[in-house]
Amino acid sequence: MVQSVAASPHVTTVFDCDLAAVVRHRYANRDKFAGAGVDLTFTPYFVAAAVIGLRQHPVANASWSDGSSGPGILLHRGIHVGIAVALPDGLVVPVIRDADSYNLFGLARSVGDLARRARAGQLQPDEIQGGTFTLTNHGTSGSLFATPIINQPQTGILGVGRIHKQAVVISRGHPLLPDAEDTIAIRPVAYLSFTFDHRILDGATADAFVTTVKAALEHWQS
Repeated sequence: MVQSVAASPHVTTVFDCDLAAVVRHRYANRDKFAGAGVDLTFTPYFVAAAVIGLRQHPVANASWSDGSSGPGILLHRGIHVGIAVALPDGLVVPVIRDADSYNLFGLARSVGDLARRARAGQLQPDEIQGGTFTLTNHGTSGSLFATPIINQPQTGILGVGRIHKQAVVISRGHPLLPDAEDTIAIRPVAYLSFTFDHRILDGATADAFVTTVKAALEHWQS
């Protein structure tokens, strides 16, 4: 962790995200997934949304290179997403290789299998190497938002906070000023915190990536 902070200029941007569509989809499909032996948690949705963001913003799926020809950005063709798993004595980050090749069912099965074997100490060495991006769902322990540390040599790490009910203003009139058309609704909301290497991403590009992830979750389609 100390080496990571020393190597990369860390910057964190935080977005709120309305997860009503995701929550509805999960409650409608978790029994079907369970019938196939797969536990449908929220984490696969966040992995799937991150994959969409990485496809549209490839520079977020990169690393910094200090090669012989000089420093530069190395773009990765494969999207290999690491998922942080809490263990009694620390963290381990198993990797879903070619995460963009899986549908939600495949991601849910992979997340469940890797997490189970991580907690049982059954991961193989190659299963915790080669990640190009990391997701940490720290909200499972009650945290609202955090500033995760980058898993070197990756460009960024996406943190997901606790899903909680929150009053949200639904604006149908002026986007900022009070309007007679505004309504208040109770929604399941989570904070998305994206920590990125400022050598590779600037604030506008990082925010564009999170905006894509947020849109994928808020307008979830099965």
